[in-house]
Amino acid sequence: MMDPSSTRAARSRLDLQAIHELLDAQRRRVRKYAEAHRPRPPVTRSAPTPQYPVPPSAQQILDAVPNPALLLAPVVDGAGRIQDILYVTQNAAARAYATERLAPSIPPTWTAPVSLYEHFPAVGGTPVPGMVARAFHEGTVQGPETIEWIADTPSGPTRINDQVQITPCGEHVLVVWERGHRLRMAAAAQQLVRVCWAEWNLGDHGVEPSGSFRQVLGLDTNAPLPGLADLAHAASPESLPGLYQALYDVILRKRTTDCELRLRGAGDRVIRMTAEPIRIAPGSLVWAVRGVLVDVTAERRRRDAAERAEREARLQQERAEAVADVANALREAVLPHFQDELAAYGLEAAAVYRPDAREAGVGGDWYKARRLPGDRLLIALGDARGHGLDAVTLMAKLRYALAGLAYTEQRVEQLTQWLNELACADGIESTATAIIARYHPEIALLRWTCAGHPNPVLVRSGRTTQLPLPPGGPGLPVGVLPGAAYTAAAVSLEIGDIVLLYTDGLTERRGHDPDEDTERFLAAARDCFADAAPGTGREDLLDYARRLVARLDGPHRHDDATLLALRRITPRTPSARAAG
Repeated sequence: MMDPSSTRAARSRLDLQAIHELLDAQRRRVRKYAEAHRPRPPVTRSAPTPQYPVPPSAQQILDAVPNPALLLAPVVDGAGRIQDILYVTQNAAARAYATERLAPSIPPTWTAPVSLYEHFPAVGGTPVPGMVARAFHEGTVQGPETIEWIADTPSGPTRINDQVQITPCGEHVLVVWERGHRLRMAAAAQQLVRVCWAEWNLGDHGVEPSGSFRQVLGLDTNAPLPGLADLAHAASPESLPGLYQALYDVILRKRTTDCELRLRGAGDRVIRMTAEPIRIAPGSLVWAVRGVLVDVTAERRRRDAAERAEREARLQQERAEAVADVANALREAVLPHFQDELAAYGLEAAAVYRPDAREAGVGGDWYKARRLPGDRLLIALGDARGHGLDAVTLMAKLRYALAGLAYTEQRVEQLTQWLNELACADGIESTATAIIARYHPEIALLRWTCAGHPNPVLVRSGRTTQLPLPPGGPGLPVGVLPGAAYTAAAVSLEIGDIVLLYTDGLTERRGHDPDEDTERFLAAARDCFADAAPGTGREDLLDYARRLVARLDGPHRHDDATLLALRRITPRTPSARAAG
């Protein structure tokens, strides 16, 4: 089997070769075009010697300069030191600049040279005097250099910020400037948005870039300017097909297009390049590629991070859904669906379960109500530690274990102790709270133990009370400590009595007092009964349980919640079995 890395390397070499061939072919076409259209020298003919016109004046030449310009005359002393700088004249562009930036009256008109410092004293504190001195004494061009100073105008002080160049001119110096703030704003804008532009000549592979070209590409200040082929070599292999297609569209199809380059060795930068063709003449071949390059590394990293997060969230959701499907199937398989099978024993049962949606939609709550030998009923409700599939698995183990233990006909105290020993032997993660009870229909007696679980609540004639705790108080949750002992409490049920068994997910709120949570449950059970006392029949009991859960449920809940409602409905003939 071929190594994938060697396959990618071979593909990369082919892509680079295709880009080189495209550029070389266009270079040959450009050179051939230039050779065919090279202008021929004109035919020389004898002609009379021309009469040259009078040369223009210095002021006319100065006015022809497009940038603002001043002619200054240094005043030197006997030792050659510059004592003053005279403002001799200016061109039309300088007068327009002064009118716009300073005021119509500055500088004033004059008939003779005036002192530069007299009208613009702040210039003395800038690099201009030193530049004038070096240009005058050394005969070398100075600048361009950024000059900043404050000029007083009738409307207030204004900041002057220009790029100044000073050139020696005999006994004078010529000062030429352009608005530096525009240049710096353009440079700053390029740096802020990390954008640059360049023009690649296809005839000689030359490059004419903007100032931030190297910076955007992550190159050193003195690094050679990269041509299009150099960009291809710097790009990652996955970027090469897109670069080739973009160059093909620009050079041969003469279209504006764009592509994305991931550059190696430059901090893994991502550059978006939009390129357009530059033609020698309308309809002719393309002789240059002009491109705007934008550093979109940060944007791409954010997008890649968002895509990774989205993929991870999707995987987590799929895992959660798979866990929920398995857990729900297991829950459906093990939890009872009450019909009227308990009615023969004088009881009705209804259960409401609300999963914790933040987990897998399932948890460790469980309940059981079934007939045992001797016409007794096993009633139990518990809350296994944890969430999701692990909790459901533990719930199923404890529930089936309890069902098996109950057939021994041992008292509920012994059943709870055995269940505790089984959970302890299963490991430190196998802990749970539970209410385990037996109902003796012949005497309408409910005996129950508490393993770290909320007390059952009795609803009798609309009044709600907690059932008294077993002697010695509630026992430890099962699975915490081997050898723990449990005691039982008993309550006789009257016809119409409702016993509510519930898990703490229904009432517990973070930061609240457990006693307040219990009082809230008692009040809700009482109010729901007062709003509409449940009629006869299991469906009415289920409706009451659902209304109670709905009243207590809300965004504060951080666990799954279960309510099991039991109601005594008819007397039963005693079977002479003793309570156990």
